[in-house]
Amino acid sequence: MASPPGTPVGTRTPTEAPIIANPMSVMDKTPDDSSKLKTFLSVLKKFIGVADLASVRFSLPPQLVEPIPNLEYWQYLDRPETFIAIGDSDNELGRILAVLRFWFTKDLKYVKGKPCKPYNSTLGEFFRCDWVVDDAVPLVLGSVEKLSSPTQETTKGKPVKVSFLCEQTSHHPPVSAYYYNCPEKGVSARGYDQIAAKFTGTGIRVTPGNHNAGIFVNLSKRDNEEYQLTHPIAYLGGLLRGTLSISVADQCVILCPKTKLKVILHYLEEGWVGKSQNKVVGVIFKYDPENDNKTRIKDVPDKEVLARIEGCWQDKVFYTLANSKDSNLLVDLNPLFPVPKIIPALSDQLPNESRRFWKDVTEAILDKQWNQATKYKQDLEERQRQKAAERVEKKEEWKPRFFQGAVTPAGKPELTPDGIATLKAMQEGNYRLEESLVTGA
Repeated sequence: MASPPGTPVGTRTPTEAPIIANPMSVMDKTPDDSSKLKTFLSVLKKFIGVADLASVRFSLPPQLVEPIPNLEYWQYLDRPETFIAIGDSDNELGRILAVLRFWFTKDLKYVKGKPCKPYNSTLGEFFRCDWVVDDAVPLVLGSVEKLSSPTQETTKGKPVKVSFLCEQTSHHPPVSAYYYNCPEKGVSARGYDQIAAKFTGTGIRVTPGNHNAGIFVNLSKRDNEEYQLTHPIAYLGGLLRGTLSISVADQCVILCPKTKLKVILHYLEEGWVGKSQNKVVGVIFKYDPENDNKTRIKDVPDKEVLARIEGCWQDKVFYTLANSKDSNLLVDLNPLFPVPKIIPALSDQLPNESRRFWKDVTEAILDKQWNQATKYKQDLEERQRQKAAERVEKKEEWKPRFFQGAVTPAGKPELTPDGIATLKAMQEGNYRLEESLVTGA
């Protein structure tokens, strides 16, 4: 894939410099086809009534697919600096407000760009990248408490690295496990990406799959505080108009059992004249983890509200503390754009690593060589089917390389020793990996 070369990260010098990839650049290079959505709509009409489009795993022709791997596209660190700042405040309310700030910045790709259909991930395919950002985000509330030893320097104002590892752990149903790690700040996150999608006739309704319990953020320097961020239902519309758009009209929650703080967010999609307003409102309050019976904003008495949230999730979001009439800016999305990822050079990527795996298909699509792109894509899909048949014949169970098992009941994937070592090496700027002994395609 044509991307501008970057500067090597860390002290090691690889065969080639890592690639600094602008998240928006691939979509910008996609061939413009005015009939693309009409063709896509005609394909979707065949699936009216199908309970879950995602589980069907139907294969679209290359003309209808954006040349970007699914594992690269579905990630939540569009603004990594908000992620690394989650644990900065010595105030527990300030920390959950920082979680909210991260929450509203994690999907900038949809706010600033267009939704797209990436490649379907293949079993065992994986993606890894880093981000390097300055630790310069101000506190939302409270003050900075010195958590490290006197001999350790603060990271404030200095570059900090976040590493990301994601692997397709299951094909039926399609599930990927992911892990974000920033050891310098003691912040990590993990979870499973799985969606269920249903075509409604005019759009697509997207819900979290059974194994998708949300994003689990851990603060190791805050006595391992853990925050669970659940996903709301989203709608992909604009198919008939020819302009794709994403709207949200649902509730979601953020929970921290250790501090007993909970957030309920309610997304309001339509205004009284039918115009999309992308509004969000919410409350922060103390809850009982053993008896979590407040599920709607109206369930929370005013006297229990610690802060209220209000704004537009595509514009500005504000918070107001209890017993105050002053509204404070939590985040302004207008000047923000997705931060470029630092991706291993192709020479350091394995054959089942996303960018290298889809390289021939991507180049053919960008060159508008549709017949060649179709052939490459079908070859990969057939190879996956053959290997699946071989495992059935040999009665072999697929085992992911970087994560323990395809899924876990709690929705929190565990890294294998290989996964731990890979993330550690990435922090050191080392992208070399031994080839996978077994691949799914």
